Amino acid sequence: MSTDTRSGTAAASGSTTAYGTVAAEWTKLSSVRSSWWTALAGLLVMAASAGQLAIYAANANTNDDPTDDRGIVTVGSVLVDSVELTQYVMLALGLLAITAEFTSGTIRTTLQCTPSRGRVLLAKAVVAGSVTFALGLLLGGVGALVARPVLGEWGSAPAADTIGDIVRVATYLALVGVLALGLGAMLRSAVLTVVVLLATLMIVPLSLQEPDIDVLNRIADVFPGVAGGHFLAGDTAPYPSLVGLLLLAGWAAAALLLGRAALRRRDA
Repeated sequence: MSTDTRSGTAAASGSTTAYGTVAAEWTKLSSVRSSWWTALAGLLVMAASAGQLAIYAANANTNDDPTDDRGIVTVGSVLVDSVELTQYVMLALGLLAITAEFTSGTIRTTLQCTPSRGRVLLAKAVVAGSVTFALGLLLGGVGALVARPVLGEWGSAPAADTIGDIVRVATYLALVGVLALGLGAMLRSAVLTVVVLLATLMIVPLSLQEPDIDVLNRIADVFPGVAGGHFLAGDTAPYPSLVGLLLLAGWAAAALLLGRAALRRRDA
């Protein structure tokens, strides 16, 4: 057999193995009831949050206090605000994709089938990120369908802007899901991972922003939750929306690298 033939065979084998690993991770994630319950919970939370925020906006424009008036509110802004709560349901998809295997001990079987721990984690990230992105599109669509009629005359839903906001919501949720996966691989405990995520996404940034000191505000701006918020809102200050996206993606990538290092260093 020639060198070219052997190289082509090895490449095809590697491609098949990579595809098989992703397919196996999809089968595991989709066959677990907790994944479907999480998706359903995310839909309910998004619908409830979007409806409630839309009611608040409409009521603010119709009450007797003119200082509350918000004017015309875009559906996209309601979706962005709704993500603040919905994300804590959706990140469960990412962390459970790895922590559930540590809890049950099935991670040993996974690593026996695919000894490359980096490949396993990457396959999990591809599946968790893709599923969360697709579900994020659905969540955004549901939120828009709920918020628009509730806002009534006080709502606006330009097609291009609303679609863009839905895609941003899906992108944000996918990256947060991958962040949760990476931390779950590093920490191995679902409870500990949730605590660290809450601290990273909300508690620490809010604590830094509370004194309203410029240097602390700038530090808070690089945390994933704040950076993702700037990305979702399309802000131009303190940095463009794209920078917020890159910061969030950087956090997700760093979490995966830390998770990979932990998987390689410790026994399953």
